[in-house]
Amino acid sequence: MELSDHCKITHNSPEDPPTPYCHRKRNNNNEKVKKSNHLSPISSFSFASSSSSCFFCTMDEPDPSLRRAGLAKCFKEIPLSDDPDHVLVLSFLWSAAMSHPDDPEFPSLGLFDCLVKLIRRGLTDGSWLLKDQNIYIPYYASHVLGSYAMNKAQLAEKVMKSGAVQPLVEMMRGRLSWVEQRVAVRVLGHLASHDASFQAITSLELHIEIVQLAMGIASRCLEVIYSEFICINESKRLKYQCNLLTRGLGGAEVENRKAEEWAMQLQSWSLYLLNCFAKKEICLDLMCTNYFLKELCAMWGGLAHSPQLSCGTRLIRTLCRTKFGRKRIADSKEFIYFLCNLSRSSDDCQVIAIDALLNLLRDLDTRYKIIDIATVYLVDLVEMEGLGDVITQVLLQDYHMVRYGNLKLGTEAARGALAEAWEVKVERRKEERLMTEDEVTKRKYIVRSLRKEANRHFRSGEIEKATEHYTKALDHCTLRMTRERVVIYSNRAQCHLVMRHAESAIRDATRAVALSGAAGMHGRSLWRRSQAYDMVGLERQSLMDCLMFINQRVRSEGGEEKIPYYAARMLNKQMNATWVFARARAKAGVSESQVDFGANKARNGTFLDLLVFSIHFP
Repeated sequence: MELSDHCKITHNSPEDPPTPYCHRKRNNNNEKVKKSNHLSPISSFSFASSSSSCFFCTMDEPDPSLRRAGLAKCFKEIPLSDDPDHVLVLSFLWSAAMSHPDDPEFPSLGLFDCLVKLIRRGLTDGSWLLKDQNIYIPYYASHVLGSYAMNKAQLAEKVMKSGAVQPLVEMMRGRLSWVEQRVAVRVLGHLASHDASFQAITSLELHIEIVQLAMGIASRCLEVIYSEFICINESKRLKYQCNLLTRGLGGAEVENRKAEEWAMQLQSWSLYLLNCFAKKEICLDLMCTNYFLKELCAMWGGLAHSPQLSCGTRLIRTLCRTKFGRKRIADSKEFIYFLCNLSRSSDDCQVIAIDALLNLLRDLDTRYKIIDIATVYLVDLVEMEGLGDVITQVLLQDYHMVRYGNLKLGTEAARGALAEAWEVKVERRKEERLMTEDEVTKRKYIVRSLRKEANRHFRSGEIEKATEHYTKALDHCTLRMTRERVVIYSNRAQCHLVMRHAESAIRDATRAVALSGAAGMHGRSLWRRSQAYDMVGLERQSLMDCLMFINQRVRSEGGEEKIPYYAARMLNKQMNATWVFARARAKAGVSESQVDFGANKARNGTFLDLLVFSIHFP
């Protein structure tokens, strides 16, 4: 019987370990272990060991050669003995690996062989695993392997030589639980990030299964954690999982918040692992199926994903840098629309989405499959700071063929968008170079007059007339009148909002944001685009714009401005819609009102913490 099945039936935690006697320096070692294990899930214990080669006593050995010899002996004996205090040794090693992941001392003494044997024992010997506190050992052992494999290729190769891959794959298969899956995927991700250890993985001929397992975990892990932990009553949750999540401190609220974080990490590490294979162009046919590409669009990772981890869009960028990946992605209109919407957002992944679209447009085999869709979206970004000129160059690379009839685009919208990009970036620049100062001054006067007239119509409720006057004002603006254009685009976006023309509002607000620059995004435009995104059901984009709007507003007031009520309402709405377990909740048929109060409270606390962070540390 697998551990997960056993625990689902009994819901029991391991027995408390007995307390044998340590024959050397008990008091001193007690303090050392407690200090080094201040994050241990074991809330209280008495240090002890009946082993003839006491690990913690050996750690106190002043003679380096004796100390190393003693530790090497310990690492050989630990997997062969049934000492109830092995979990304390593993917890100590976990702290050491987290603090000093590049220190080769323990690995040079046979630590990796010891850890792999312990993991294997946990996978094969159910009675041993559920005895004392051994249930924690596979988790800690895998975590230690991952920390040492993280930075140094030499240590990653040592992990490979210890035979770690096979038991880690067993953990990915679900032999234990999602908690152990998380650390197993992390280890394999670090191993796959180094060339030598990556080649060693592929030589084992397990890479196809690893990719398939990683795809499955990335697609289903949120549902698994939601059904096997979040939805479970606090008293029935697996005790060892709660302890690992909270380090033995905290109730349901802390558990829920940590479970969200770990769920996002499990998905992100799975995508990171897939990204390592995609970069080597291995198993692309498995990753580029219609089903997985569709799933990939929804794998955001939330606001709390670490920049070091690969979210779905990073894998997308890698796929779009391969010929095979571009071909498959270009055949999915749903996928292209996802990238286009992301490219016009204030999400951190905006640049990644733009890069993916540009790679698709540069490839002649995929360019004309997506140009009708992508051009309509990217034209709003041609004046974007930094990337605007690159976008323009790619869009207009064969515009002369469209202009003179040799190339026909599929839609009038695409033809109009290309013509607009040409007008803004080529024709108007030529025209304005020849303008005299008197002409520029005259235009400024006309623009101010038209803008005032448009404002008057808007206040009078004549929204269509206001839109017409704003459009005329934009036609008279020179490209150098950046500030005026930002305001007019933003005001016209407000008109479209009132008329419920959401797409037009998004386009105008996007142009205002692009013109205003990343350093000082136009706050009102962000708020108006957030509302428009809400109208069309793009919750992620709406949430990010709302957060950026609040950020800009608070910063402009020196931190004194309170969050407006209307923005707080939008924030709460989109927080609920983009909750990491929102899709899992919907698939389970659970309404939002049925979700446990502790989970809601934890979710709100997580997002509010992130909001404060975004305001004070932009």
